[in-house]
Amino acid sequence: MKVGIVGAGTVGTACLTSIVARGFASEVVVVNRDRKRARGVVTDLQYGAILEAYTVLRDGDYADLAGAAVVLITAGVNEKTGGATNRSDPAGRLRLLDTNADAYRQIVPRVHEAAPDSVIVVVSDPPDPLADVVRSLGHERVVSTGTYLDSLRFRFHIARRLQVSPEQVEAQVLGEHGTSEVFVWSSARVGGAPLGELLATDEARRELESEVRFANITIIEGTGASALGIGVVSARIAEMIVRDENAVIPVGSWNPDYGVTLSVPSVVGRTGVIRRLPPDISAAERQALQKSAETLLTAVSRLRL
Repeated sequence: MKVGIVGAGTVGTACLTSIVARGFASEVVVVNRDRKRARGVVTDLQYGAILEAYTVLRDGDYADLAGAAVVLITAGVNEKTGGATNRSDPAGRLRLLDTNADAYRQIVPRVHEAAPDSVIVVVSDPPDPLADVVRSLGHERVVSTGTYLDSLRFRFHIARRLQVSPEQVEAQVLGEHGTSEVFVWSSARVGGAPLGELLATDEARRELESEVRFANITIIEGTGASALGIGVVSARIAEMIVRDENAVIPVGSWNPDYGVTLSVPSVVGRTGVIRRLPPDISAAERQALQKSAETLLTAVSRLRL
C-alpha cells in the first residue's frame, strides 16, 4: 500500500527511513518543495533499502500521492528555527503555529485533491492545532502524532528510574503535545502493579516530568533537531493505519467533548482514529486535561478557522 511523505527535511527523512525499516508499505512517495532534495533523499536510501522488505521509493509531485492510504506531513519550520527552545516559555511549540499554518494552507488542498481518501498524519509542530487546520481545509481524515512520543518518553524515564524494562511500564501523557501536556500518574503501572510507593515523592515526579516535557530541547541542544524518535513514532502510526490494526494509543484527533484536537487513548485503524476511549484519570488530572484543551483552543482561535 502506498504511503506519502510531504517534506524531505530531517524529520521527513527519519520518517522515510523508519517506514522502510518496518516494511509495511509497498511504495513511498516523497514530495518536497525542492524536488532535488526529495530525489537526493530517495536516491541515498534506496540502495540500503535493498536489505529491507521490498519497497518502491520515489520522489514525486502532489499528483503522485494519488491512491496513498496515508500521507505524513512533516513540512514547516522546526523548533530551533521557530524559536521554541526556551524551557521557561509556556508557549513552547505553539510559537510555530502561525508560520506552519501558512505552510499547511498551501500543502493540504493539494494533498486533498490528489488523495482525498487518505489519512493525513500531522507530524509538524505544533501537531494538534495543525490537525485542526487540516480539518478546516476540508480533509476530515486527519490524525495528530499528539502525545504518543511523549508517552513513550514517560515510560522510558519511569523504567530508567526503577531499573526495569520499558515494556513493563504502562503510562500515558494526554492533552497537548506541548507544555500543557498531562502526565497520568494515577493509572501508571509497572508490571501491572500501581506505581504507588515506587515513585511517590512530588520532587521525583517533577524531575521526571521535566525530563519528558523538555526532552525535545535536550535533543536540539545536542543535535540541532529532534527527528529520530518522531520518525519512528510516525512510521508506527502509519503502519497501524495501513494494516488496519485497531491499535490503542494516545494520539491526537478532534474531540467534540473539548472542541479541539488533543490526545486521549484512541483506537487507530484504516480510517485513522476510529473511536476515542474515556481515559482513566483522577479529578486533578481531568482538570489539567481541561486546561490543556483550553490552551489549544486559545491557540486555534487566533487562526480564525
